Amino acid sequence: CGWMMWNWLISGLSCGAALLLYDGSPFYPSGEVLWDYAQDYDMTLFGTAAKYVDALKKEGVKPGKTHDLSSLKLLTSTGSPLVHESFDYIYDDIKADLHICALYGGTDIIAASFGIGNPISPVYRGELQGPGLGTDIDVFDDAGQSLPANVQGDIVCKSVFPSMPVKFWNDEDGARYQGAYFDTYDGVWHHGDWVEKTSSHGLIVHGRSDATLNPGGVRIGTAEIYRQVEQIPEVLESIVVGQNWDDDVRVVLFVRLREGVSLSEELIKTIKTKIRTGASPRHMPAKVLAVADIPRTKSGKIVELAVRNVIHDRPVKNVEALANPEALELYKNRTELLD
Repeated sequence: CGWMMWNWLISGLSCGAALLLYDGSPFYPSGEVLWDYAQDYDMTLFGTAAKYVDALKKEGVKPGKTHDLSSLKLLTSTGSPLVHESFDYIYDDIKADLHICALYGGTDIIAASFGIGNPISPVYRGELQGPGLGTDIDVFDDAGQSLPANVQGDIVCKSVFPSMPVKFWNDEDGARYQGAYFDTYDGVWHHGDWVEKTSSHGLIVHGRSDATLNPGGVRIGTAEIYRQVEQIPEVLESIVVGQNWDDDVRVVLFVRLREGVSLSEELIKTIKTKIRTGASPRHMPAKVLAVADIPRTKSGKIVELAVRNVIHDRPVKNVEALANPEALELYKNRTELLD
């Protein structure tokens, strides 16, 4: 496995837990296959990805009405931000008294300790419950100053923390390690995500810092756009990037549509209107384009930086880490991006 979840599974075994694993499509032969599994084996913790929850909602799967989930106590979600509407879906259509534990961390730290759940604090819609024990989490502005609640910035960890990597292989002088984490803010771990603290002491992740959009000088997290697009039934998934244009940056949204659906002017208008009213006029894409596939890593994460490099005719790094590198060809030489 190319993801830190393998290490997590070993940790689960070391705690005496019985692991239930499933290999294959979670929608074959139907979207209920994992819930059959949960029911048959009295599953107590269901670990999944935010994209899977969104896909269940779009497919109209309602496990709480079709399955006995009385043993299920906890649902964990990771891989990408769990949007507000997915919290609603889980409580309405899976289980009302479930503890939703949205996780946030990183493969390089083999942990979700920067944003994790706990059994004694409230769960707020669309939020991570808070940092894990032993993590001195804060949100900085560009000048390295701590930001108040409800203001977006770069997430950092101001002190050493459990599972913090100590070095890179073949980096004898530590220059690569230093550059990867400590050069942005001198001596402070820079994790590379665009986050805000909330007044309830939780966290909201808005996307990668280096993938944030900057139209008109206003920084926008990509998750804010995905949250709106995910509510449009015709769209299976999307990826949004910034394109350099006329000494500025314009927002370009690529969408993968349901089979049999075409990207009509009416659908484009629907998408733009949803984004404008659900987020803001600044979030509205200048271009909406259809694609047959979206490139992703082997752990299922979409790669905004790779797509951004392709549309600017720049080389893509770490192509070998992609599960479907051929999908990048779909973004090359798009004539729609010339005007």
